[in-house]
Amino acid sequence: MGLQKGFIQIYTGDGKGKTTAALGLALRAVGRGLEVIMIQFLKGGPETGELAAARRLSPQLMIKPMGGEGFINPANPRPEDLSLAQGALEEARKILREQSCDLLILDEINVAVSMGLVPEEAVLDLIDSKPPHVELILTGRNAPVSFMERADLVTTMECTKHYFDRGQAARIGIEH
Repeated sequence: MGLQKGFIQIYTGDGKGKTTAALGLALRAVGRGLEVIMIQFLKGGPETGELAAARRLSPQLMIKPMGGEGFINPANPRPEDLSLAQGALEEARKILREQSCDLLILDEINVAVSMGLVPEEAVLDLIDSKPPHVELILTGRNAPVSFMERADLVTTMECTKHYFDRGQAARIGIEH
C-alpha cells in the first residue's frame, strides 16, 4: 500500500503525550496496512506497555528500544549513552536507506540532540535523506528550531497541570 507523500512531524514541548501521540499515529497507520518502526533513543531496560502491544501488532509495528537503563545525567552523559544514541541514529539511517517502513518514529531524538548525544547536523542530514513516501516523526522536548523549520507539522505539548507535581509515581499501563 504505502504513502504517496510522507511528511515530517514533530511532537515537542514540556507536556505529557509526545510519545503517546506518535504511538496513536502508529496505531492508525498499522490499521491501514502501513509498516511502522519506532526507534527509542533514550529508552531501554524494563518491559513497557508499548513494547508488549507492539509484539501483538508485529511485524507491522516494531519498536526498537536502543537506549540504556535508567536516566541519563544531562550534564555528564556516560560514554555508553553516547554510543547507544549513535547506534540508534545509524539504525534510523539504515531504515531510511533500505526504505523498510512507511512511518519511522524517532522517539526522544530531540532530547538526545539537546543532551549532546546526537549532533543536530546529523539529524538534519537524516531529515534531508528521507525518501519522499516515508512519514518521519521526531518526538521529545527541546526540538531545535532547525528541525521545526524543516517540519511540515509541529505540535507543542504544554503542561498546564501534572499529577507528578503532587508526588504521584509513574503507573503501569499509563506512563509505562
